Amino acid sequence: MWYVKYSQESLSDHDFNVLYRKKEQERKEKEEKEAKEAKEKEEKEAKEKEEKEKQKEKEKEKEKDKPKELFVINPAGNLYYHWLFIITLPVMYNWTMIIARACFEELQYNYLIYWVFLDYTSDLIYLADMFFRTRTGYLEQGLMVKDEKLLRDRYVSSFQFRLDVVSMLPTDVFYFFLGLDYPEIRINKLLRIGRMMEFFTRTETKTNYPNIFRIGNLIMYILIIIHWNACLYFSFSKSIGFGADDWVYPALDDPEEPAFGLPGRKYAFSLYWSTLTLTTIGETPPPALDSEFLFHVVDFLVGVLIFATIVGNIATMISNMNAAQAQFQARIDNIKQYMQVRKVSKDLELRVIKWFDYLWNNGKAQDEREVLRYLPDKLKAEIAIQVHMDTLKKVRIFADCEAGLLIELVLKLRPQVFSPGDYICRKGDIGREMYIIKDGKLAVVADDGVTQFVVLGSGSYFGEISILNIKGSKAGNRRTANIRSIGYSDLFCLSKDDLMESLVEYPDAKGMLEEKGRQILMKDGLIDLDPANIKPEVKELEEKVNKLYGTMDLMQTKLKKILGSYKNADKALRHRIADLERLTGEEVEDEEEEEEEVKKEEKVEEGERKDEGEEDGEGEKKEDGERGSEEKKEEKTDKEKDEDEEKGE
Repeated sequence: MWYVKYSQESLSDHDFNVLYRKKEQERKEKEEKEAKEAKEKEEKEAKEKEEKEKQKEKEKEKEKDKPKELFVINPAGNLYYHWLFIITLPVMYNWTMIIARACFEELQYNYLIYWVFLDYTSDLIYLADMFFRTRTGYLEQGLMVKDEKLLRDRYVSSFQFRLDVVSMLPTDVFYFFLGLDYPEIRINKLLRIGRMMEFFTRTETKTNYPNIFRIGNLIMYILIIIHWNACLYFSFSKSIGFGADDWVYPALDDPEEPAFGLPGRKYAFSLYWSTLTLTTIGETPPPALDSEFLFHVVDFLVGVLIFATIVGNIATMISNMNAAQAQFQARIDNIKQYMQVRKVSKDLELRVIKWFDYLWNNGKAQDEREVLRYLPDKLKAEIAIQVHMDTLKKVRIFADCEAGLLIELVLKLRPQVFSPGDYICRKGDIGREMYIIKDGKLAVVADDGVTQFVVLGSGSYFGEISILNIKGSKAGNRRTANIRSIGYSDLFCLSKDDLMESLVEYPDAKGMLEEKGRQILMKDGLIDLDPANIKPEVKELEEKVNKLYGTMDLMQTKLKKILGSYKNADKALRHRIADLERLTGEEVEDEEEEEEEVKKEEKVEEGERKDEGEEDGEGEKKEDGERGSEEKKEEKTDKEKDEDEEKGE
């Protein structure tokens, strides 16, 4: 304790008491201060807690007062597409069964309970579809509209709303007046066909086999038309009378053909007759009555349209299906013709054809840039990232690069395919590209092309050092090995120009890549660290010379400005001196002399400029001058001879 310490130092009683009281007072003040700070801290924490509770209460009140966000269906989402499939089912049911039940009475009577259930189930789905439309959003200025009133007003003001209302009219009340024999009173339910067409359009866009889907869709439409025509034919025969002639449906009570009275035979025979008539393939009995002739003519006209539609659509679909193959075959034909004209050897021609076959059989005949050129740059970059980013990250020098640089490089990767025995590069070649192996095997071979040193597989890469132009590299930008494809190989190629173009915007990444490449060369002992042996590149020298010229031009302009300001100051000073001399009465130099001096100086400067401008063309002028002097000498000699002759005469 402190008093033990001081007691050992032999203090007097008075001094000890004073010191004791002082220490006790300090201790009490310290305790009071700590208690005060603790109290203030507690009060502060309590206030903060109260403020947080108040803030939470305010947020809860805001959430209560805030209107609930309306559930809006995105027309481009999966929920909307699945709903289109659901609404398509009752539409197809009504389009096929209403006409069949109206024309074939047994079908209506025998399964009445099922029809009632299916009818009202489809009505409920129709009603739900109207509500669904009021919750379907739409884009305005690129943003999804989610306002309930706007969505409802937009749907109510549309033409589709009127069709939906007509399709939901309760026409079933006529059953009470007409009986259950007239299911055709539900014909207004067919107005929802637009939903079915929309579903088919969306499916055609989503599917990976659009041509097959189009053919199936066309066949379905044709079958629906044939089905309707069959039902109308049976109903028309019923109105004329079964068995009245050979054209109508046979008699139902014919003892020789009792099967014609069965419901299945009725529909099958009508469908057969309708198919023969509309496709104009088979022969049917000729009509006898005028109404039969008219019905038959209408059927023929519809049949001609159907036949033309079938032929045109199927021809278009087949041509679309074979468009890529036809384009590829045309390319092969052009190459074959070129090789025949240039008299290429049969072995090389066979290799070229095999290379094309490999491309087509492995689905590599498409040009990626041609396929993706219609996409915006953002989507193109995302596709390239998913397809090629993992491949690019396998390269050591690109492992820690910026994401922006990797995206730039990914967009510049070009796929290349090499045939068996092809040399990707030879020893001593100038390296302008680096390669990344996607599939296949490459061999590092000796100069004889037979001895294999190493086999490179998928994920390997080479040529990355040669495209960086690292100073001091013993190999420079030359290839150091022969690399040949063993079989068919798929490679990604990145050119030196593309890399340097991308590195312009990323100078830090450029320095990092060069440092990584330098470390790799040092590890392999392929770099010369002696500065005297490092030769600067021509481009660097040109850049330095251009910078020097630019600096000299800048210095000349600054020097001219300094000289001009000096002359102005000197002139002003002389004028002042002249004014002072006039005031003092001393002799004053004539201003003309000053002006003459200034003119002399200007002439000297102009002469210097002319001399500088004439320095570049001195070589040419010297030659011209020498030629001119020789000509003058010859003229002088000729003149002297003439003068001597005159004197002699």
